[in-house]
Amino acid sequence: MSTPISNLRERLAELEDLRSAAAVLSWDQEAMMPPEGGAQRAEVLATLERIRHQQFISADTGRLLDAAAAAVDGTDGDSDEACLVRVVSRRWNKLRQVPPELVADEARAASIGREAWIDARRRGDFSAFAPYLKHNLELKRRYVDCFDEFECAYDALLDDYDPRMQSSEVARLFAQLKAELTPLAAELARHQLDDSCLHGHCSTGRQRRLVEKVLALIGFDRRRWRLDDAVHPFATGVGAGDVRITTRWHESYFPAALFGAMHEYGHGLYEAGVDGSLRRTPLGHGASLSVHESQSRMWENMVGRGREFSRVLAPLVAQAFAGPLQDLDADTLYRAINRVHPSLIRVEADEVTYGLHVILRFELEQELLEQRLEVDDLPEAWNARIGEYLGLEVPDDKHGVLQDVHWSAGLIGYFPTYALGNMIAGQLWGQVHDELPDLDEQVEAGELDGLRSWLVERVHRHGAKFTTSELLERVTGCPIRVEPFVDYLQTKLSRVYGISLNPQEKNQ
Repeated sequence: MSTPISNLRERLAELEDLRSAAAVLSWDQEAMMPPEGGAQRAEVLATLERIRHQQFISADTGRLLDAAAAAVDGTDGDSDEACLVRVVSRRWNKLRQVPPELVADEARAASIGREAWIDARRRGDFSAFAPYLKHNLELKRRYVDCFDEFECAYDALLDDYDPRMQSSEVARLFAQLKAELTPLAAELARHQLDDSCLHGHCSTGRQRRLVEKVLALIGFDRRRWRLDDAVHPFATGVGAGDVRITTRWHESYFPAALFGAMHEYGHGLYEAGVDGSLRRTPLGHGASLSVHESQSRMWENMVGRGREFSRVLAPLVAQAFAGPLQDLDADTLYRAINRVHPSLIRVEADEVTYGLHVILRFELEQELLEQRLEVDDLPEAWNARIGEYLGLEVPDDKHGVLQDVHWSAGLIGYFPTYALGNMIAGQLWGQVHDELPDLDEQVEAGELDGLRSWLVERVHRHGAKFTTSELLERVTGCPIRVEPFVDYLQTKLSRVYGISLNPQEKNQ
């Protein structure tokens, strides 16, 4: 027998199926599609997004939401049904202000822009990419103009990646984070660590075998997952039993592929861990990209670059590459993969300077959106801020303003979620250790089931039922905080460098 909730879920399931179809096509464009297919793919994605948007914002959907809202009135506000109505109603009220033609234009521009970015990045030619970025920014301004309920233009975009998050709150957190990271980076720059074991020729074939072994160890299931190559690593959750991750290979630096794959595994694990009752609804994904990034950063850094996992990883690296690495020990590897030193590429940055990369992008894209910075002046502004924040000189646009794929696809408002994710990961890492006191021993033994199960139970299964702040309050008892992440860094890097980085200890 049909009910208001079942009728709504049926409608939403069809829309999720269209989303899944678009996700497969986008994955294919990144991982498999021949280069000349870009123009046609752009039209297909534009059509799919226009149809999905039209159906979602329709009066029929509104009537289904009204009926479902009446049916759940007075029920448990944390139930799947009540959360579904609440989350979808808010999304419907926002997106029904956006014309379908604009949604199609954005999808088309994102697809075309990505292909233009690949070519421009390969040649290190920002001027070739600039027209596509200008077009994406103009579309985003048109999108922002659809709303009058946000305090500033950037909030309307940030809300798409982290619902109800405000740029003023992000700016406050980032100011505190920067105040902690800058002196920490300066202090560690005074100390030397040898990371030569990470550099040298390592064939892609050997790297691939290492990555596959590590992923299998931490929970990669070939029956439900895929690993492919991409210009810029990403993860896609297509649906139940279909998670796709990618990485990229550098023959002179194997950590890029290994930790890139572990990062994307964290995203995939989150998508795979959502409760089955939420599938084929808008709740069947992560709470926000900030929480999503907390999962990827946790697996990449807190697990992957952790002291305990280094004891598991070192023998695998030694076996994979032999030669000069055949006698690699865990302590040498641990120190090398945690060396703090400014670098040009965000995805390869250490845990301290990574946050400065994100803050830089957060500032620049606000300036671009509000036209306080012109696109043609972006490389100069980028290079100046890299010099100011990291003390580096950018040799070319490929290693500078063209390194990230996000702006080519119109993903403006996305970057803050990376640094927010680090903070959330710090809070969750502390909480899981409180609840699983023997977690370090489990990881050192290569046993990751306990951590995975805890994450599924406490975070993943809830999908998008709760906002970032609501979820964190439930798990840790407080909203996003900078301190747990900084404490984690100070404790870890004190061990890595053999010095005291805790200010309280220094003053004793």
